[in-house]
Amino acid sequence: MKRTRVLVCGATGFIGRNLVEALSRRTDIEVHALRFTRPAYECPGVTWHRGDLRDPAVVHRLVDGMDVVIQAAATTSGSKDIVSTPHIHVTDNAVMNSLLLRACYDRKVGHFVFFSCSVMYQPRAVPWREEEWDPAEELHRNYFGSGWTKIYIEKMCEFFSRLGVTRHTVIRHTNVFGPHDKFDLERSHVFGATVTKAMTSTTGSITVWGTGEEARDLIHVDDLVRFVELCLERQQAPYRMLHASSGNAIRIKDIVASVVAASGRDLRIEHDLAGPTIKTSFALDSSLAAEVIGWRPEVPFEEGVRRTVEWWRDAHGGARRP
Repeated sequence: MKRTRVLVCGATGFIGRNLVEALSRRTDIEVHALRFTRPAYECPGVTWHRGDLRDPAVVHRLVDGMDVVIQAAATTSGSKDIVSTPHIHVTDNAVMNSLLLRACYDRKVGHFVFFSCSVMYQPRAVPWREEEWDPAEELHRNYFGSGWTKIYIEKMCEFFSRLGVTRHTVIRHTNVFGPHDKFDLERSHVFGATVTKAMTSTTGSITVWGTGEEARDLIHVDDLVRFVELCLERQQAPYRMLHASSGNAIRIKDIVASVVAASGRDLRIEHDLAGPTIKTSFALDSSLAAEVIGWRPEVPFEEGVRRTVEWWRDAHGGARRP
């Protein structure tokens, strides 16, 4: 039986690595993993490639002969960069995705999967459905550049899908957490940063930026990987944009309390009201994904926290003593 040739771009990143490890265990998929500056890691049966997705010739060479391209490569970081240097999330992401989409069309790739995100949504109490977003509404000021870059790429996916060569699936996911996340304090999102703070504190306390009242909709990476696998099997429309989320917004202060509890450490939680924060709270409705591909989140938040903290402990040799 001919195996499906899948190229995972951004294979050394958080989502990419989890995808590579999961897909490599399948007998029907031949996994090709793309890296750029980071080293390859051991994963049986995976073919490694190195390349710069900003180079058109390299991009065409990489996608040639692939059945599926999963685009998990991106310039990303945490709230500090989003607030102080938002331009770093715009140019490279626009260039690499534009080149990938053109190359997939030229090389007749069957399916292109793009990881978008949920930064285009404004705060509200009721979870957003896919069809409710209005491009006339102003984006959150901290997400203006990155949000419109994601929307541009989504629309380029829709444009190329109309040319009738490549099927395109766009995944608008909320905050993802789990093993292989960014855990350094300079580039990590709130969950990864909180785990690192909780596990490395030597003062008996953990500091949270802001009041912690803002909320995030978090999805465990295992659920997101399963979402992708179902898209590869069941998403047959020329273009489809789907939400992937838990559907519940959890306050930052409650996320921190859950991480501290899972760490097993006796830590005080303190607030730095001058620290960089992004005051937005919303959740996404993923009922369309349930209808189209039969997906629903299966990892409860508290279970996901426990798994992630255990993974961090194994990967980093346990927590430091206060």
